[in-house]
Amino acid sequence: MRWEGRSGSDNIEDRRGNGSGGGGKPIKGGIGIILVAIVTYFMSGGDLGQVFNAVVNEVSTTQSTTSTSTYKHTAQNKKQAQFVSVVLKDTEDVWSKIFVEQMDKRYQKPKLVLFSGGTTSACGKASTATGPFYCPADQKVYIDLVFFRELESRFNAAGDFAQAYVIAHEVAHHIQYLLGILTKVQKYKQSATKTQANKVQVKVELQADCFAGVWAYHAHKMKNILEKGDIDEALNAASQIGDDTLQKKSQGYVVPDSFTHGTSAQRMRWFKIGFNTGEMKRCNTFAN
Repeated sequence: MRWEGRSGSDNIEDRRGNGSGGGGKPIKGGIGIILVAIVTYFMSGGDLGQVFNAVVNEVSTTQSTTSTSTYKHTAQNKKQAQFVSVVLKDTEDVWSKIFVEQMDKRYQKPKLVLFSGGTTSACGKASTATGPFYCPADQKVYIDLVFFRELESRFNAAGDFAQAYVIAHEVAHHIQYLLGILTKVQKYKQSATKTQANKVQVKVELQADCFAGVWAYHAHKMKNILEKGDIDEALNAASQIGDDTLQKKSQGYVVPDSFTHGTSAQRMRWFKIGFNTGEMKRCNTFAN
């Protein structure tokens, strides 16, 4: 991905290493803990506080003794933060244009919070184990950049555009919030069965994948950001975090009724629909 030398966003809130937010202790553990992080990775519009509490309770006995005070502002960390800032700026430029052209609406930019170990949000406490997420209550995206290393080392989803896809997907949840989709989904879930709630959540996540594809299409058209292999990186990331792939890795079999994010094939398909068309209206996963 071509990103170096370009300006970043002003909407970055850097909390790394400052000890802010609820204890600030990263959580360590084996593959089970990481799977919890990935499964909750794209969670948005639901009971985020409950999700975070569940993660914290599950790993409370294996908390790391390393606090946020040990965070070091290394050259690599600084470069990675700059990358996130540039990608966020790309989302701002694309959606500010597309919202007017395709939705006849004004785009409201979200904040992106960088944290290390743990922090707080309007949706509850977060830790490294919860993974990146969007909180509709404060309209902020939260990311501990450690997640990107886990994405590469444990789930074979390497590459800067795989990371850009992660950011674009979380920003896509902000798009859904602005369009009123998340509010409607949350209202529906209040009277739905668990299976019904899971099914509608899958539609939310697949639409966010599609919107991420729309972003990639227009970002390349506007700024020529893509290099050879970038889209493959995004598709591989989408595949590696599909519900069926994650469940096979964690338990050896799949339970479709428990899916909350979609299969690997579905996630790749909807990203490609967005990328191939560049049209938000083609991302109506709720009609399928």
